[in-house]
Amino acid sequence: MSELTLTVMRLGFLAVLWLFVIVAVQVIRSDLFGTRVTQRGSRRDAGRPQQTARQQAAPPQQRGQQSGGRQRRNAPTKLVVTEGTLTGTTVALQGQTITLGRAHDSTIVLDDDYASSRHARIYPDRDGQWIVEDLGSTNGTYLDRSRLTTPTPIPLGGPIRIGKTVIELRK
Repeated sequence: MSELTLTVMRLGFLAVLWLFVIVAVQVIRSDLFGTRVTQRGSRRDAGRPQQTARQQAAPPQQRGQQSGGRQRRNAPTKLVVTEGTLTGTTVALQGQTITLGRAHDSTIVLDDDYASSRHARIYPDRDGQWIVEDLGSTNGTYLDRSRLTTPTPIPLGGPIRIGKTVIELRK
C-alpha cells in the first residue's frame, strides 16, 4: 500500500471515530437533561380549536352550544399538572381537545418512561362536562386509581394518572 492510501484510511477512521463520540455524547446528554419542552402559544392560531366537519356544517347558534358557549357555574377552567416532571404546568380549558403523550405535537408533552406517544385525550362533551379517554396506551390511564377502558367524565379535582404524572381539573 502506498503512503497516501494509508494516510487517507487513517484520517477516515479518525473521522468515523469522532462521529461516534459526538453521537454518544448527544445521547448521554439527552438522557441526563431530557427533551426540551417548548411553549405553545407564541403563534396566534395555537390557542384556537380546529373546527370539525360537524361544527362547520352546523348553524352559528348551534356552534356556540357545542363548544360550551356559556360555562356552567362549577365548570373547571384549567388543567393543572400536580405531580411529575411538569408539576405546576397549567393549561386553560377553552373548549378544545387536549392531547397527552410523548409526541412533540401533543398539547402536554410528557417526558415520562411510562407514557405512550399518543397516550390520552381530554375533551368537552355537549353538556360542558370534560371526558378523558385512553388512546390504547401500553401502561394505561388511571382516574382515581381505576384504569380507564371507556371514555369517562372527569370530576372536578379528580386525579388523572399517566405514569408518574398526575393531572387535575380545577376551577
